[in-house]
Order: sequence, then C-alpha cells, then structure tokens
Amino acid sequence: MRDTALLCGLMVLSSFVALAQQGGRTRPSPPGSAQCQFADGKHVNIDYSRPSMKGRQIYGGLVPWDKVWRTGANEATTFVTDANVNVGGTSVPAGAYTLFTVPSQSQWKLVISKKTGEWGIPYPENEDLARVNMKSESLPSPVEQFTIQFTQNGGSACTLHLDWERTRASVEITEQK
Repeated sequence: MRDTALLCGLMVLSSFVALAQQGGRTRPSPPGSAQCQFADGKHVNIDYSRPSMKGRQIYGGLVPWDKVWRTGANEATTFVTDANVNVGGTSVPAGAYTLFTVPSQSQWKLVISKKTGEWGIPYPENEDLARVNMKSESLPSPVEQFTIQFTQNGGSACTLHLDWERTRASVEITEQK
C-alpha cells in the first residue's frame, strides 16, 4: 500500500515538473515518432513535432517554397540509424543526424545535416551530409497534422513519407550490407 502511494506521488510530481518545463501549458505541436525496422533488427528512428494546419495555407504560405524548412516544429527533427543506409541513392553512415527539407513546386529535397542538438532553426549552414531528391505527390484529402511515417518495403527497405496539407513527399531508404 505504501509503495503504491509513493509511486502515485512520484507520478504526480513528475507531471508537475513536465508542465513547469513547458511553461505550464501543453505544446500546440505535440511530439511524434516513426521507425523503419530492417529484417536484421537494425532500424531508423525519427523524432519530430507535429504542427497543425489550423486553417492556414502550408506550402507556399507558412512554409515558403524553395527555402530550407525545419520539417516539423519545436526541437529539430532527428534521424538516428544504427545501420548504414542508402537514402534516395545517397550513402548515410550509421549515426545521428538532423532532418530539414526544401519544399518546392517542382522538386522537394531532403536535407540530412551532420549537426545535431539544435532547436530546429536557424538552419546550420555548411553542415549538410547530403541533399536528396524526394518524390512529391498530391494527397486525395487534406492532412491536418504534419505526419512522418514509414512504409515497409520488404526486409531491407522502407519508404519515408512526409504528409501535410494535401502533399506527400517520399524517399526510399535501404539498408546497406
């Protein structure tokens, strides 16, 4: 009984600490994550924040065309892999990176930055590991909240999708052996 009361007290205390760290309010862009798991157990993890449209024009408005975008909100979007991977034709060694994108009406780019630990902006110039072309397409219905997800393509590949508004930007990721 005493252990249960102690556990409940610690949970309440940790909730207060979390709220204090967030200024006493919930974040308008909550955290999200996505994972690609390969057949050998290795994986790619992405952690990001999920802003909402809230009636705004996103691409070409809130997110300008042809400029580096933080790819989410709040802290920078992280890309962590424990496998050497190929992202859209570019080798990416196992490690931790930050993701940015350059949305464009003609050709999206995924920016994989070597710099980690930043808030999300400003973009760390001269820290690119790679800039990779992404396929973009229109979605049949709007996506209110920015979403990053993976589609598994067999044991050694997956496709990364960035969905928001009426746009999906995608790139294939394969494990290098």
